[in-house]
Amino acid sequence: MNRSIIVHLFSFVFYTLVQALILKNLAIFNLAFCFLYVLFLLSLPVDTNPLLLMAMAFLMGIVIDTFYDSLGLHASTMVLIAYLRNPWLALITPQSGYEVGAAPSLRYNGIQWFLVYSIPLIFLHHFVLFYVEASSFNIFLHTFFKVILSTLFTLIAILIVQFMSGSRARI
Repeated sequence: MNRSIIVHLFSFVFYTLVQALILKNLAIFNLAFCFLYVLFLLSLPVDTNPLLLMAMAFLMGIVIDTFYDSLGLHASTMVLIAYLRNPWLALITPQSGYEVGAAPSLRYNGIQWFLVYSIPLIFLHHFVLFYVEASSFNIFLHTFFKVILSTLFTLIAILIVQFMSGSRARI
């Protein structure tokens, strides 16, 4: 079995368990929520087939939906992010391009590039997730505040994981 398949399978299980067993019940003032499982999708190799990417996103989302009892909400937001990930990567391609098989990370791309890559995708994930969950724009400001705080919370958690997983982060 290919080493990268085993690594991705392990990360799928790891992010699912951390999200379902630890982060599901962690909220700051019921406004900031951490959805670390998004990192699974963000850290897949740049050259991942878009259909495979969307299938893995759907699988991750539906598993998370099972724990959150949210009827496809996480699955749909993950598929949306998977759909937009490759065009976004094409827009922000570094001058040197991407290495074949390389995964977006702090270690290889640096913090500035990683923030430009991850913040819009995390924000969009949270925006769609919270507004579909709210089912209306009646509480627009409250929901938008949740989106901003949750994006920051998730981003901080992702940066911590990225710093811990890379032996030498390029800053």
